[in-house]
Amino acid sequence: MTRNIFAATLCGSTALFLIGCSPSAPDASGGAGHGEIATEDYERGPHRGRMLRQGEFALELTIFEDGVDPEFRLYPYLNGQPVDPSRVTASIELARLGGQVDRFAFAPQDDFLRGDGIVTEPHSFDVAVTASMPGMNGRWQYESHEGRTTISAEQAEAGGIAVSVTGPATLDETVEVYGEIELMPEGRAELRGWLPGRVVALNASIGDRVEAGQTLARITATDSLQTYSVTSPISGVVVERGATLNGPTGSEPLFVVADPSQLHAELFIYPGDLGSVATGQPVHVTSFDGGRSVESEIEFLSPMVDPASQRAIAHVEIPNEDGEWRPGERIRARIEVGQFDVPLAVRTDALQRFRDFTVVYARVDDTYEVRMLELGRQTPEWTEVLGGIDPGVTYVSENAFLITADVMKSGASHDH
Repeated sequence: MTRNIFAATLCGSTALFLIGCSPSAPDASGGAGHGEIATEDYERGPHRGRMLRQGEFALELTIFEDGVDPEFRLYPYLNGQPVDPSRVTASIELARLGGQVDRFAFAPQDDFLRGDGIVTEPHSFDVAVTASMPGMNGRWQYESHEGRTTISAEQAEAGGIAVSVTGPATLDETVEVYGEIELMPEGRAELRGWLPGRVVALNASIGDRVEAGQTLARITATDSLQTYSVTSPISGVVVERGATLNGPTGSEPLFVVADPSQLHAELFIYPGDLGSVATGQPVHVTSFDGGRSVESEIEFLSPMVDPASQRAIAHVEIPNEDGEWRPGERIRARIEVGQFDVPLAVRTDALQRFRDFTVVYARVDDTYEVRMLELGRQTPEWTEVLGGIDPGVTYVSENAFLITADVMKSGASHDH
């Protein structure tokens, strides 16, 4: 992939600088500290900020975020000595990806000039600093980028990177439950002799497929010595055989026939969810390994709660013509119990981790950059966004992990 990696290039030039963050900010990268990189190739000032110099006039620029929202602080110097900040006038413009420009004015406070706004995340921008004092003027421009990379359209397409646009969405409110696959009562038949007697013929074994009305055994009655047939009332598979040739009928079933196409799921509904679950609600059933799934709905909700387990049972039909599902297996299910509209949402699959934030990647032309999000309600498909990105922004909605990998290669340190 093609990447734009921006680094500080001092070497006697004042044209390109990165801003230094407060040294007391937490280390979120796991490597170099928050506001530091592994190899320092630039000058830091007494407050661990980035030094901007122009002749005798200099500024030390930091983003301070120790116990406060991130804010700019400027420490002025003349001939290497601190200057009364009330003698200095300063402003900063931050040009962000996508065209937004943030502007900051400064007022003196203690021994520094304090910016009049919050430096919002991401701390990724092109910066213009202007400062003056009697007889001195300075202007500096530099790039300070983080969480940003450039990938060509051809490479993005080859990697399966897809995008969506932020906007309103309808979220399905769901309840997650567990359960088991069971045969329906009509999908199981126990075959017994009508009259006590002796089994004189057996026509089926375990595993045989039988049809409704097919004779599975013949029995000679003990009292009348008449022989009668035992037929299967359903089509299915012989899963048990208790009969033996020339043996007595006894009290146990001669055969048990099961129809594996007649299945339902028994879902376990606990008291905390009973108030929101009802018949007719859509249900998404998945196998425990996640390899199989089926869409259905609740066809029956028991009015009784088991005293021991304190759960009620909901029945959900499971179509099984292809035999994928087996009675007795455990399953997961997601019941849709309601819907709600939100003004701004992103695809849940788009969410990634960057430093201590949950982010998506905004795309502008071939450039991708993190957007730190404040999140609300979440479903497997959609996540409500409360802040951090605007409506109408194009963002990576599929295979966003590829962008994360490329950003990490480019260097993800929070360095200004």
